[in-house]
Amino acid sequence: MDDIALPPAPAKTAEAALIDPRDLDTLLAFTLSQMPHGVIAVDAAQRVVMFNPAAERIWGTEAALVQGQPVGHLCPAILGTYFHEVALDPPGKATDPRDVHLVRGDGRVVVLAISLMSVEREARRLTVAFVRDVTRQREHEARMRQLTLAVDRSDTALLTLDDTLGVTYVNAGFTRLFGYTLAQMQGKRPSQVLAGPHTDPDTLRGLSEQAAGWQQSRADLLLYRHDGQPLWTSVITNPVSDVPGAPSESVSVITDITHAKMHEVLHTHVLDAIVREQPLTDVMAMICVELERVAPALRASVLSVDHDSRLHTLAAPSLPPEYAQEIDGLRIGAGVGVCGTAAWRGRPVSVSNIRTDPLFKDFPYFAERYGLQAAWSSPIKSSGGRVLGTFAIYYGEAREPDPWHIKLADICLHLCALALEREHTRARVHQLAFYDALTSLPNRMMFNARAEQLLVNAESQHTPIAVLFLDVDRFKRVNETQGHAAGDGLLRDIAQRLGENLGLGDLVGRQAGDEFVLALPNCGAEQAGGIAERLLGAIAAPSVVGHMTLHPSASIGVAIFPEDGRDINTLLRHADLAMHRAKIEGGGSFRFFSADMNRLAQERVALETALREALRRDQLQLHYQPQVLSHPPHPLYGVEVLLRWEHPQLGPISPARFVPLAEESGLIGDLCRWVLRNALRQLADWRARGVAIPRMAVNLSASNFEDPQLLDELLRLLQHHGLSPSDVTLEMTESVMLSPQPRVLDNIAAMQAAGLALSLDDFGTGYSSLSHLHRLPINELKLDMSFVRDLEHSMSARALTNSVLRIGESLRKHVVAEGVETERQRRLLAGLGCEVLQGFLFSKPLPAAELERWLAEREGE
Repeated sequence: MDDIALPPAPAKTAEAALIDPRDLDTLLAFTLSQMPHGVIAVDAAQRVVMFNPAAERIWGTEAALVQGQPVGHLCPAILGTYFHEVALDPPGKATDPRDVHLVRGDGRVVVLAISLMSVEREARRLTVAFVRDVTRQREHEARMRQLTLAVDRSDTALLTLDDTLGVTYVNAGFTRLFGYTLAQMQGKRPSQVLAGPHTDPDTLRGLSEQAAGWQQSRADLLLYRHDGQPLWTSVITNPVSDVPGAPSESVSVITDITHAKMHEVLHTHVLDAIVREQPLTDVMAMICVELERVAPALRASVLSVDHDSRLHTLAAPSLPPEYAQEIDGLRIGAGVGVCGTAAWRGRPVSVSNIRTDPLFKDFPYFAERYGLQAAWSSPIKSSGGRVLGTFAIYYGEAREPDPWHIKLADICLHLCALALEREHTRARVHQLAFYDALTSLPNRMMFNARAEQLLVNAESQHTPIAVLFLDVDRFKRVNETQGHAAGDGLLRDIAQRLGENLGLGDLVGRQAGDEFVLALPNCGAEQAGGIAERLLGAIAAPSVVGHMTLHPSASIGVAIFPEDGRDINTLLRHADLAMHRAKIEGGGSFRFFSADMNRLAQERVALETALREALRRDQLQLHYQPQVLSHPPHPLYGVEVLLRWEHPQLGPISPARFVPLAEESGLIGDLCRWVLRNALRQLADWRARGVAIPRMAVNLSASNFEDPQLLDELLRLLQHHGLSPSDVTLEMTESVMLSPQPRVLDNIAAMQAAGLALSLDDFGTGYSSLSHLHRLPINELKLDMSFVRDLEHSMSARALTNSVLRIGESLRKHVVAEGVETERQRRLLAGLGCEVLQGFLFSKPLPAAELERWLAEREGE
């Protein structure tokens, strides 16, 4: 309808004020065509008869393509129905605008606000639609609805301020957070309402100055709710304006950071205190003070629970000292207030009214004396779940605990657990580092440190100190026969008995194994002797360990400061020497240190060093003593290998002296291997040269038979030298036969199974030989020389010798008589049926070359 033209203007007459009805339709059509909104006219047949330019722009199509078409083509599903409904309404009635979504031909979706009205003109009924494109408006409204929803439902407080910093708007989140409505805040500065007793004035002043200067500001600030509850908040303020560069108001965003701030403040302070190793009580007091600063309505306490399940106050800074006195020593349990009950149950306990709650029936003074009306307590647990203590908050009024306060308490619980567990760990590390785990006595390090301090004090006061070194007699036998559990039980008993028999100033520690050391201040030699006697008597009392009763004894050595040494190491060494003297003399007694002991000890150390050197340089020698048959001409039965040591400076050293030394110093294994290696090499050499040595007997110590590798090494040596196991007899003493160690008997059985002959040396001298003999695969018995020596003049010796020979005969074992020195002894032994003889009558032990000459001389005879 863009081609409609206006008619010529009529002459200005009196009738010009009225428009000709025919011209009115033309004017109306022109007006509708020029409207900024879309106009669509539809006839009674629902065909489009008018489609103005604005409608063309909205639909994106030309009027010529629409006119005469059914209106449903414009929006088939919605618009056609809408027009049909309105066509039935009375003429002149306009509808309220209705939003219709239109998908244009180009695919763009627009929102149209359409209002319809029916009109009649000259009996013709039309429906006219007025259409506005409200797409942007609806999008803006949707965004505003979402923004309003987000702002009001957010837990973050939002408020706007005018140029005087007065409040003009607060969101619902502000009201929920602080409890104030817009009406209560309108026109007021936020600081006038939200600041409280602990709000930092400098931070508040800085925020106000920045806001007044239209500057962006940000700070953490302690503010207060309408109910007086403090909140740590993050406050951010930004100026805003409609005209760039000309701000007219500010927007503040306030976020509750109480939980995070408590974490930050407490963690920073507490962890720093822990790192700096401040006392545990100071750390716990700090936690309580920080909590009470943020939540002034509370009073807090921290209690520990000891290993006896008793409570002890670590911190209660806002409670009177009497509180700790009432709490300390209470045993946890049901009905022991909130703390004792929480520790006993292992979970939080809440009491809303202390006066009436049964948990406090035995503690009425909590309400009356301390003004405590309600309480909440939770157990402090280790990472392993063990209750270490309790954390409690108290109220001055009867009430349930505030959830916010419980949140704060949870933070404190975590830090209390960290501090307590670290303290327990430190104590445990200290215990492990400085105390013996079995007896809980000071270990060597702790004993020496404390003893040195005692020596310093004694030096300045010119008083003596007695140092005692105690060793349990035959303790190894207890472990071997009864097991290590029995040995441990015995050591605990002895440690307890030592503690019960010493004074408060005396020091006792466990040195190692079954060794205990004592330092007795202001104790001279005479007093030390009496104490040593008392200790020996206490130790000698029967000790029930499990199902067994042990009868222990001990040996004690005593050294006196300053006569026997001026430092603890010297005194302990000298007391140790004295203890060894007591043990050598039978045990169950005490000895004082003497200079002679020190000299002997030094000689022993020098001898041990020399023995190690002799082994390393191959300076030991082997001698061989012949063993012959008892009937003439006494054919060679074999040789016994005997170890000899000729020291370059000290001269010959008896095996009776250096073999026990090798046992004590751990050299016996090396010594045994040296003997076997050299003896078998010598036997192989004799065999290779045709020297007739039927067999070779080698002595082994008791500890050699405990070596699980000895048999394999011996068999390798035999194979290496081309020898047979039957060429070697291994001699053992009765102590081996009596050993309770299963591996000893296993080794003996394996040796016999491998073809090695076994000989029991010095038979008849031990009280248990006969009762154990039948258990061992012995091939040979050696009659001790003490029997042989008395044969000529003792009927008892002859009777005992005869008994031994008959035992050997009945068990089908060879019997070798040692120490035969006279012809009469030989005749007596032969007459009694002894098969093999050994002694000076035939030959003393000889080096290999001399043994060969001895054999050659016998053959020449």
